[in-house]
Amino acid sequence: MIQLPQDFITRMKKQLGPEAPAFFTCYEQSPKRGLRVNGLRITPKAFSALSPFALTPSDILPEGFLLMGDAPAIGSHPYHLAGLFYLQEPSAMAPIAALAVRPGMRVLDLCAAPGGKSGGIAAHLAGRGLLVANELVPGRAKTLRYNLERLGVTNAAVTCNRPDVLCEALAGFFDAVLVDAPCSGEGMFRKDPNAIAEWSPAHVLACAQRQKAILESAAEAVAAGGALAYSTCTFSPEENEGVVEAFCASHKDFSLLSMQRLYPHTFPGEGHFVARLQRTGAPAGEKIKPQRLALQPCKEAAYRDFCAEALAAPPAGEIVLLPDGRVLALAEALPRGLERARLLTAGVYAGDMVNGRFRPSHALAMATGVEWRQTLPLEGEALNAYLQGQVVPAPGLQGWCRAAVDGYPLGLGKAVEGMLKNHLPKGLRLA
Repeated sequence: MIQLPQDFITRMKKQLGPEAPAFFTCYEQSPKRGLRVNGLRITPKAFSALSPFALTPSDILPEGFLLMGDAPAIGSHPYHLAGLFYLQEPSAMAPIAALAVRPGMRVLDLCAAPGGKSGGIAAHLAGRGLLVANELVPGRAKTLRYNLERLGVTNAAVTCNRPDVLCEALAGFFDAVLVDAPCSGEGMFRKDPNAIAEWSPAHVLACAQRQKAILESAAEAVAAGGALAYSTCTFSPEENEGVVEAFCASHKDFSLLSMQRLYPHTFPGEGHFVARLQRTGAPAGEKIKPQRLALQPCKEAAYRDFCAEALAAPPAGEIVLLPDGRVLALAEALPRGLERARLLTAGVYAGDMVNGRFRPSHALAMATGVEWRQTLPLEGEALNAYLQGQVVPAPGLQGWCRAAVDGYPLGLGKAVEGMLKNHLPKGLRLA
């Protein structure tokens, strides 16, 4: 039995009134689990037919589903590792729906790690436009990057910056901005005992102050006529309506279009709050025009030779070489202003130039739209061995190739004398 903080119980009884018993009954039940099908890889209909898990639609997004019954170790399933879906409880999909992203838009996810909402935004962009996914904490920013690579996203820039610095650098640039704000995490109580241990009324108030500051920064990045979505996974009015009302009172150029609360006793999920606002006036600062960030073109013959030998369709766009030797393929030009940001990656991280040689990356193997001349299909024991980092048979293949399950990418390997040398990153291998 979950032991909820007494101050939380008292507040929720007052907040929900006659609905409170149904709300507290939820804490006697297991957390709801869900997944969002990755439209960059597969359609919801096709995944429903392929899925080894029992699913039912979640009604938030067409690609969102509830997991029914027991599905142990779903995170280590080959379809998850191949980026066919992202594990996401259903109510956490509400901010993606509220943002109403369309292909070609410029979108900022300001507090993006671990990447579930960024991945959903990218799927709705369908490879067109630009997503800037930002995370302040370096370790979490790396997780964000790896998740977007697994999902095959090719038109995102991953940054690690303070919200105020990034939004000032890209003032007025984005058609849509999402602030899925750090919060007191009351919607995580069923899943994370640490959220209960860290909760207190003082923590709620401290979160609200931080959320107001982040939302203030986010406003600067929204273009005239653009959308701003604010969300949390908590129930406190101080962090939800209170933050939105304070923002609207001091930003007359924004109008509130909608607010939505999802409670675990009224919707199958852990709970979420989402508000959608729109900028109606001119931006506070000068709007940045889509001018290119100056980057060094990659003229390395080793990269061109690799593409000719290994790829039937290389990554599209401008090929640039970073000072650290990384080669990026940018289908969408990066805006000026990102020179002030800590840029972890952008577009497709194709690989590295090392001592005059090009070494392809795991991200290149996972990127959508990149076709390899050689693919090694894996199943059964060979599939398990590859995912554990072992060498596997590769009859008839020679050189770099992509490993795949049911036609979906898993990673890289290099075939030599009938065996595939495994290049799956160590951090992604199964024990």
